[in-house]
Amino acid sequence: MKFTIIALQFLSLLFVGSALIGCSGIPFNDTIFNAGATDGISQNRGQSPDTNELSGLSKQELAAGKLPKGTYDKAPVGAFEHRDYSHVKLNPQEAVKLINRYRSSKGLGAVSLDSTLTTIAKSHSRDLAKHDRISHYGSDGSNPWDRVERSGYKPQLAAENVGTGQLSIKEVMQGWKDSPGHNKNLLLPDAKNIGIALVYNPKTEYKTFWTLVLGSKI
Repeated sequence: MKFTIIALQFLSLLFVGSALIGCSGIPFNDTIFNAGATDGISQNRGQSPDTNELSGLSKQELAAGKLPKGTYDKAPVGAFEHRDYSHVKLNPQEAVKLINRYRSSKGLGAVSLDSTLTTIAKSHSRDLAKHDRISHYGSDGSNPWDRVERSGYKPQLAAENVGTGQLSIKEVMQGWKDSPGHNKNLLLPDAKNIGIALVYNPKTEYKTFWTLVLGSKI
């Protein structure tokens, strides 16, 4: 299966001042309250693969969560300790309303919650929380297209936004809107379905792990 992976970068306010933090460690973004988010990643059936594919890792290394340097980021120790996560939660219906309101303002059609994409999003958020990192790659080396396709969803389009450290759906949505890659995914004209998930683990440095999966079927 051929696919294209677009933009693998990170956003955060972990450090003061800056713009985008990418795989090479470019500075963080202070438009989000001490929160991180990988840049959006999207793939279409039939497109050519780019150079962001994983290679050279054994199954044992992937099982141990050893992704290649530059395909993930981890939070500095204590980066989010000052934030109050006691009321953090996700209402999927509220998330759909926010996304559809935004899409409608740009003249785009609505998306609906899909149980399969929701399961995929939950699984990826749990995986990120387990390893306390932010990435579009799972600890098994999978990319978003892999995870959607193997679920049986049969995608024509698959896209993913990920965020870490945010306190609410409104905060993570604002961060995604402010990031070109994330925003492009929110406004994909052909997207029909979404799945969204939040995993909160107070024992991690990132604390919250948000995953949004968008798709449309063949």
